[in-house]
Amino acid sequence: MKFKNRIIGNRGENVAKKYLLNQGYNILDKNYTCNIGEIDIIAEKEGLIVFIEVKSRNSLNFGYPYEAVDRKKQIKLIKVAQNYINYKRIRNTQFRFDIIEVYLKQSNRVNHIKDAFWA
Repeated sequence: MKFKNRIIGNRGENVAKKYLLNQGYNILDKNYTCNIGEIDIIAEKEGLIVFIEVKSRNSLNFGYPYEAVDRKKQIKLIKVAQNYINYKRIRNTQFRFDIIEVYLKQSNRVNHIKDAFWA
């Protein structure tokens, strides 16, 4: 089951990356990993750095994709983002946390939730 989930996740991340590029975002990192966890996509647009969690679904049997990003997951993503900021020595820059939902069975429909949560 995990292997299938990873395949779905990879497909969704590729769809999200293509969507972001079409929207004028510059992809800084994909699957940034540290000892705390992982951020799917880190992008930049107009001087703003955006940390993006991608959630993909073939169906809504387990709820809407964004519902999987609960407060516990948000705190983990914030900590990974802080690690990234420190590692890259980024200063004086605005940040945002987004969620991108990808509906694979609906022709890869994308729902981009900007400012999905705050640090």
